Amino acid sequence: MKNVKAFYNPAQLFTFSFIMIILTGCLLLMAPFSTQVPINFIDALFTATSAVCVTGLTTLDTGTAFTPIGHFIIILLIQIGGLGILTFTNYFAYFFKGASTYENQIATSNFSNNEKLGEVFLMLKRIIIITFSIELVGAIFIFLFTAKLMDQSFLEHLFFSVFHSISSFCNAGFSVVPDGLTNPLVIHNYAFQMVLIILIIFGGLGFPIVINILKYLKHVFNRIFKKIAYREFDYKPWVININSKINLITTLSITVFATILIFILEYDNILVTHEGIGKFVTALFTVVSPRTAGYNSIDYGSLHIYSILFIILLMWIGASPNSTGGGIKTSTFAVAVLNILSLVKGKERVEVFQREIAGITIKRAFAIMTLSLFVIGCCIVSISVFDPECTLVEIAFECFSAYSTVGLTLGITAKLSAGSKITLIILMFIGRVTMLTIMIAMFKKVKFTNYRYAKEELTIN
Repeated sequence: MKNVKAFYNPAQLFTFSFIMIILTGCLLLMAPFSTQVPINFIDALFTATSAVCVTGLTTLDTGTAFTPIGHFIIILLIQIGGLGILTFTNYFAYFFKGASTYENQIATSNFSNNEKLGEVFLMLKRIIIITFSIELVGAIFIFLFTAKLMDQSFLEHLFFSVFHSISSFCNAGFSVVPDGLTNPLVIHNYAFQMVLIILIIFGGLGFPIVINILKYLKHVFNRIFKKIAYREFDYKPWVININSKINLITTLSITVFATILIFILEYDNILVTHEGIGKFVTALFTVVSPRTAGYNSIDYGSLHIYSILFIILLMWIGASPNSTGGGIKTSTFAVAVLNILSLVKGKERVEVFQREIAGITIKRAFAIMTLSLFVIGCCIVSISVFDPECTLVEIAFECFSAYSTVGLTLGITAKLSAGSKITLIILMFIGRVTMLTIMIAMFKKVKFTNYRYAKEELTIN
């Protein structure tokens, strides 16, 4: 019993659950009913990994290579990967076993940023409800905005709408339209693209933040109602917690700055074929997609080199924590920036919004950043060996896209060798699960020791 408990710690459960879902998806996609033509094991594994890890990188054209059953399997894998295996395992454990283990409750509590164990499963229920509600509303609007463009039957168009709604909210970037969003049928449909943008942003914010925003809106409504009806003044401090504030400000700042920059840099380049509001929507879509949806409404290979490098930075940062997106996360980037500013100012503590950032948070942030760059660097070297004809920029773009589960490419994915594809499969998996989680699953935790060594400072610069 002791060995069983030791094996099934939350990190291991999370990691092995993803592996099992990927392998199951791979076998299903290799079945004759899933594809128009037979595909090999590596391409099936690549597609399954990309779907479960909500990446969107493909070695085959999703719209033409797979049958409707194959499309259904892919969207099912995306939904499972988007919500997170840990969410499902704990949610179902609650209903089928009556309760979950204390260790798993703690893990879920950390996952949901919820301090009270009694509210953990309430949070999980909310996640399920909010996810399906947003995806339903998104599917309705997609259906309405594309009704006149698609030469499809009602059921085909309905599936098209549901597929893109789930793919967008889960930040997967898969599309059943041939050539993706560069297809002439949708490339100038800015209303459709705006719906996708909103879905991507909501999916990339993270469930706790979305729930926190809804709680704040409820508080504002109640406050206004009581003021009008009862002349009462109802004010609650810190309805929006510090985690939500930091991630919302970081997301908004990056999105606004990046949109303006891409709009200026690419005005006479990739935006030249768009007019009026279309230029702004395309610029916004170009910025939102790398974080980390992976839709390509433009030819990323046509971007200026400095724009490509900036897109790589956006992909690396990614979405917010506990979201359907990948990357090092906006909070990690924000903590790193705040730490640098504190060091520059000569402060010993990192402080923001009248709160001190915990030391363990800073350690975790820099560990995630360091490990991500190390893993990506190793994969860049590997692909350079397997496919020396590819340029360093192309390989770096592909690796950052895979690690951050973005799905954007400069057009080399389908042309890569088997060794490079396997490298990207591993990279997508590590990016979704995170290297830190894998290491926690592999290494035995050191028991708490009630002593401390003397402190020493090292020469850094």
